[in-house]
Amino acid sequence: MSCVIVVGAQWGDEGKGKIVDIYTEHADIVVRAAGGANAGHTLVVGDEKTILRLLPSGILRENTRCVLAQGMVVDPAVLVAEMSQLARQGCQRVDARVALSARAHLVLGYHQQIDALRETAAQARAIGTTKKGIGPALEDKVRRTGILAGDLRDLARLRDRIEGSLFHWRPQLAALGGTIPSVDEVLAELEPLRARLVPLLCDTSRLVNEALASGKKVLLEGAQGTLLDIDHGTYPFVTSSSPVAAGAAVGAGLGPTRISCVLGISKAYATRVGSGPFPTELPDPEGARLREAGAEFGSVTGRPRRTGWFDLPGFKYAARVNGLDGFALTKLDVLTGLGTLKVCVAYDTPEGRTEELPLDAIADDPSKIRPVYEELPGWSEPLRDVRKLSDLPRAAHSYVRFIEERSRVPLYLLSVGARRIETIVLQDPFARAAERRSS
Repeated sequence: MSCVIVVGAQWGDEGKGKIVDIYTEHADIVVRAAGGANAGHTLVVGDEKTILRLLPSGILRENTRCVLAQGMVVDPAVLVAEMSQLARQGCQRVDARVALSARAHLVLGYHQQIDALRETAAQARAIGTTKKGIGPALEDKVRRTGILAGDLRDLARLRDRIEGSLFHWRPQLAALGGTIPSVDEVLAELEPLRARLVPLLCDTSRLVNEALASGKKVLLEGAQGTLLDIDHGTYPFVTSSSPVAAGAAVGAGLGPTRISCVLGISKAYATRVGSGPFPTELPDPEGARLREAGAEFGSVTGRPRRTGWFDLPGFKYAARVNGLDGFALTKLDVLTGLGTLKVCVAYDTPEGRTEELPLDAIADDPSKIRPVYEELPGWSEPLRDVRKLSDLPRAAHSYVRFIEERSRVPLYLLSVGARRIETIVLQDPFARAAERRSS
């Protein structure tokens, strides 16, 4: 039995899709455990780029089973479109390899409408959501008025659930000047999707637990990042779910004793999209230079990402919250040619200097804290053809080791480009899981 969790160790967009795709070579099942179509994972195989919003990144491996677990909120139209697009691209047996939890919640058109209307009305107080309806769908879930994927099996039950959900949203839609759909209109949108989705429905918690019991290897794919977690992030500028490792176990329907290894993913610098505090953010033109070099634009929304220096206290916080066994560092190649590099190693706060992330101060009043940086030499040599850690330019090697040694988290993988081949794999998390079982 081996179960590996891959989580974002920053504010999302760390490159989890590529890392999951690489390690899926050793996995039998890949599980998306949380989030929805607000999380885009970009994969580059050869010269072909694929952006996935709902399907696990393992879908490109032809022998891998892909699971959308009950912790997800699923836009049925996006899911069907994504499967169809992959089939057109030549991906084999897409529908046969996808399992959709009957307990996953659905994101419908009126959830997206209310999300967009509220963000627009909030103006300066907007959270900066992707406007994909994730928050409103999760509000329905917590209020116990949500629509489950399993409701697609029974039209009478589906109608009743939609009516119950709309009962709560009609006043707000009317107040914000939105269009209030009828139940029949919502059902008409779902009708052409039901035939494609109902055959995928199952008890995914049972599927995954039985796979582990039979000795299969399971990879849980996280969405967003630790600092966007509803409980552990920079509240209120967070997502509506739990992107940390424990949240992945809950979302997949697995007990904590089933988890063998937790791998955190981090960029070699930092980015954030949308509103919210970002202590190491670079002002333009430095920020714009890093943004262009790293192609830092949202794969789902196209929004430009804010960019900044690597935050070591933030990474150590993510290591603590997730219990990281190791980490993968991505986009090291983007730092090539930038000259002297900085890493935030501590914060000056009203209470003094700390090497811990002052999360409450960052969330409450970031103006009261100041990042403390250490400068490291940069490098000018290209990295994309490097395939061994020892072949890195000395300054690049030192930069990687600095993060590893200061965080005390072992490096498992280093990405030096967007493509699969542009990767230095140091450790296999499934091998780590096997070592744990034998010790």
